[in-house]
Amino acid sequence: MSDGVAAVSKFLTWSVVDGPGNRFVLFLQGCNYRCVTCHNPHTIGVCSDCGACVAVCPSGALKKSGRKVVHDPGSCISCDSCLSACPTRANPMVRRMTVEDVLDLLRRNAPFLNGLTVSGGEATLHLDFLIELFTAIRAAPDLAHLTLFIDSNGHLPAEGWQRVLPLTDGVMLDIKAFDPVRHRRLTGTDNDLSLASAKLLAEAGKLYELRFLLIPGETDRPEEIAALSALARELGPNTRLRLNAFQHHGVRGPAATWQAMPRDGVEAAADTLRTSGIAEVAVPSVWLP
Repeated sequence: MSDGVAAVSKFLTWSVVDGPGNRFVLFLQGCNYRCVTCHNPHTIGVCSDCGACVAVCPSGALKKSGRKVVHDPGSCISCDSCLSACPTRANPMVRRMTVEDVLDLLRRNAPFLNGLTVSGGEATLHLDFLIELFTAIRAAPDLAHLTLFIDSNGHLPAEGWQRVLPLTDGVMLDIKAFDPVRHRRLTGTDNDLSLASAKLLAEAGKLYELRFLLIPGETDRPEEIAALSALARELGPNTRLRLNAFQHHGVRGPAATWQAMPRDGVEAAADTLRTSGIAEVAVPSVWLP
């Protein structure tokens, strides 16, 4: 979807965990990864209008109109039954939003905001929309104080980054795994573009944060932590790392039965990274039970 319109899965009018300061966060629908540990699997797919969600909607907020599934926000009770029922890992509650729609929301909340972060799904799948949106914000005097960030898995060729980086203040980049076989097993695709993106973004001065999800028996292995350390040191001494812990919230499929990442495992990985010379390593400040 383009021409100034994007499929928005959700938006937050404020967040303090999606970049610096208080931020408006726009979650765009659709992802080019199929992570088995995804905490928001309903943002991966695109609605096929199959109607499976209509049958489980207790409030009648979802209906079939011809061949299309239509969502009525006024009737929705936000039970999320439709998300569990969807066979394509999509969100039937997405809304089509224009650049002007987003600008209007930003203006309503601008006095309380430091910036905008566009996430997903995968934000860079909507590159034309991103460019139109960021260009419009840069041109608006009443929004000029907002910093513009992208939360991404990095699966974007260099030419794509070159188009959007002049408009972007920072990118929060997720590296899912370093071993290529492990990465394909966890995400369904290769990691060469993500690793290249990390280096490109660092060289451009636009890598705000490198994020890494620790999964017991998978990405917490010594060789993965060593590779993360090597990459961070290659990117530069000021590289900011954030370690996230795999938990079960939102996860569907076999990974929902995997062991959650314990706090002491995260702390051990953080200590190893700090000992290797990485000065700034953040860990979760709130731990889900």
